[in-house]
Amino acid sequence: MRTRRTLLTSGVAGLAGIAGCTAMPPTANDESLGATGDDAETGDNDADAGDEDDSTEGDATRIGFVGDLMLGRSVNERWADDDTPENVWGSTLSRLQELDGLVGNLECCVSNRGTRWPDKGYYFRSDPDFAVPALEAAGAAFVSLANNHVLDYSEPALRDTDSHLTDAGIAHAGAGTDSDSALEPAAFEAGDLTVAAFGLTDQSEEFAAGASEPGTAFATLDPSVPATRSLVETVLERAAEHDPDLVVASLHWGPNWETEPRAVHERFGRWLIDQGVDVVHGHSAHVLQGVEVYHGRPIIYDAGDFVDDYVDYIDREGVHNKRSALFELVVRDGNLDELVVEPIEIVDEAATLADDDIAEWVRDTLTARSAAFDTEVERSGDRLAFPLSEE
Repeated sequence: MRTRRTLLTSGVAGLAGIAGCTAMPPTANDESLGATGDDAETGDNDADAGDEDDSTEGDATRIGFVGDLMLGRSVNERWADDDTPENVWGSTLSRLQELDGLVGNLECCVSNRGTRWPDKGYYFRSDPDFAVPALEAAGAAFVSLANNHVLDYSEPALRDTDSHLTDAGIAHAGAGTDSDSALEPAAFEAGDLTVAAFGLTDQSEEFAAGASEPGTAFATLDPSVPATRSLVETVLERAAEHDPDLVVASLHWGPNWETEPRAVHERFGRWLIDQGVDVVHGHSAHVLQGVEVYHGRPIIYDAGDFVDDYVDYIDREGVHNKRSALFELVVRDGNLDELVVEPIEIVDEAATLADDDIAEWVRDTLTARSAAFDTEVERSGDRLAFPLSEE
């Protein structure tokens, strides 16, 4: 069987040569994120991992995937003066620390300086003395910066975010001092695996990095667009230089509050898998969307919010943005084995293991929203998992 290392290091002659194969490195205050939110204004937008017996088939690497980590505003106010910043992870902390690495979208800048981007409705900035140790405590291995809030406090805060994450040894991608650096993948180690990850977004085009301008890795996330195909080819060529076992695409895409992905994003996610990506990690809608397993690779269309201070839109049918999940990717003997769901609820600006009723809602909702993709689901008691097997 060809491994990811064999495939990616054999040379990238074109996109078709990188086929996917074996796994591989507002609160309710005056700034509450409303029904439209700044994303909409700009067009942006208790399951266990299994018993120890599950590991008898071989050593497993476990990587967690979560959605938005919004550590600014009221979350920052709640925890920045606390002597234990890791409390932002609430009852999920020990669960996170069992993982070999955590991947999320950092929905804020990490800085104490900068000037607000003009004419923007909502601004998310987190104190480095809180955000950095909190991320370290959670075992954050990679965070995407390709989103519509990393430039909320302009270039100085973006530069600070990069510096603080670099100093902490937290891999990151998706924004930079120019378009070239914004597109540069990052690499990290998870167990015995080397993971290469990159970030892209189709939100807030005004944040897009230019040839000599700081910003995000912005692109039209549509596989029919030649410029997008060329851009992804370049990114995957750079990812291959890390000799990775696993390739992750972290994508901030689509509008807020939508419970289903756009058809163009479905096509883009599948196309990325065809090009050699192993995990498509989606976020932006603030709510859970379905999971598709395509050629044995998971596409998490939207992982929801893992921590935030937003209003819970319980009055919107089927939304519940305070309910989400930790998606645990299990890689066993070098092969993607399953994606296990741990239901999560945000309570008092902290990530919390969901109680029985909400956990059941999360499992039922993910099952229902994944059915549109004919996704196989394994449910046993309080356990929900998506088996990953290549066709």
